[in-house]
Amino acid sequence: MKKKNNKFVTNFIISILVLSILVPMITILIWVFTERWAWPDLVPQVFSTRALREVLMRKEELAKVFVSSIAISTVVAFCSAAIGIMTARALVFYEFAGKKIISFLTILPFMVPGTVFAMGVQITFIKLGLNNTVVGVIIAHLICSLPYAVRLLMDGTRAVGNRLEEQARVLGASPFTAFFRTSLPMLVPVILSAVSMSYIVSFSQYFLTLMIGGGNVKTFTIVMVPYLQSGNRNIACIYSVIFLAITLVVFGIFDWIAKRFMRNSSGDYYGG
Repeated sequence: MKKKNNKFVTNFIISILVLSILVPMITILIWVFTERWAWPDLVPQVFSTRALREVLMRKEELAKVFVSSIAISTVVAFCSAAIGIMTARALVFYEFAGKKIISFLTILPFMVPGTVFAMGVQITFIKLGLNNTVVGVIIAHLICSLPYAVRLLMDGTRAVGNRLEEQARVLGASPFTAFFRTSLPMLVPVILSAVSMSYIVSFSQYFLTLMIGGGNVKTFTIVMVPYLQSGNRNIACIYSVIFLAITLVVFGIFDWIAKRFMRNSSGDYYGG
């Protein structure tokens, strides 16, 4: 009886969580084809494809924005993962002066308000000539996404350990080969999580991109957020659907790459 009650509670909680995701998504999809939907009516009063036609008329411009956003976020994601792996290994496996300070600094971006951070970074980047540039936007996004990558990879590195690497070194493997053939394949799921988190953090940045990019660097959020703020729900919902679709496609590609890498590396840890 107790097991049945626990199962019922579990299924109920899962159902609530699923509905909390599906209901907003369905509402957004309905708004794509809705011209008027006033409260308290449960169904839209007027359906229209006006917003969809308006967005399609700008497809060439939007395609460039999508490519730019995906490119910037992908670069940020993989840079975050690469830097995160090295930082995580240094903090987990080595003892050095200032280790605790560096560990604290990895979470500092979490503690600084976004507005304060953006203002300070903009002033610094103006002096360095990085303001209004793609490189400046990438560096700013990288600072925001690195804490997520570092913390995820630190947990994964602790779980994997370095015993297999040490054994591979004893058998004659170089440090790089030992890491590439033993630890890296086991870290791929965590690396994928770090890449995905860093990607979505970068892809979602609006205020920071606006401040550092100065309007010269256009990303998806720079185009979408003004429609959200103006209350133009039709077009805002279309952009939201596109945002979701692009994110799912990119995550699917990341997942395919990870599975392919793990399949190719399987059973080859101690190869020559």
